[in-house]
Amino acid sequence: MTNPPANSRVILYYNGAISGLTLFVQHPDESVCTPSPLPLLSSIMDTTTAGLDQAAADCVAAVSLAMGLTEGLLQPHPDYQEQVDTPSGIITVYLARLNCLDPPRQLMAEQGCKLKNLTELRNRPPTEMELLRRAYVLLMES
Repeated sequence: MTNPPANSRVILYYNGAISGLTLFVQHPDESVCTPSPLPLLSSIMDTTTAGLDQAAADCVAAVSLAMGLTEGLLQPHPDYQEQVDTPSGIITVYLARLNCLDPPRQLMAEQGCKLKNLTELRNRPPTEMELLRRAYVLLMES
């Protein structure tokens, strides 16, 4: 698989092991979802799905390959899987950690991306903000 499935998105984040600094990747299109933003009129479904499945691992691996990242740099978070209802069908959103000691600012800049904290992303659409909020809560509680 070279491209993630059309019905999947991934939110990338960095979390400092020592500092607790949490940053999310904002892509050139300004979305936090990759490989493309969520469609307009998207809304989060109230479903609960836990546990890492093969689809999450495959999707994250495809995003890593598409972005030209080294193998193992992105690690899917096993407890984050959100369902988003869109006009064209349900999209599953996964969360993947940038597994590195320091924030990979230069690496992300080479992709046209920026690392931003949650407050810097507050102008995102409501559905993205809710996905980020849920991710942040999960990360702070774990």
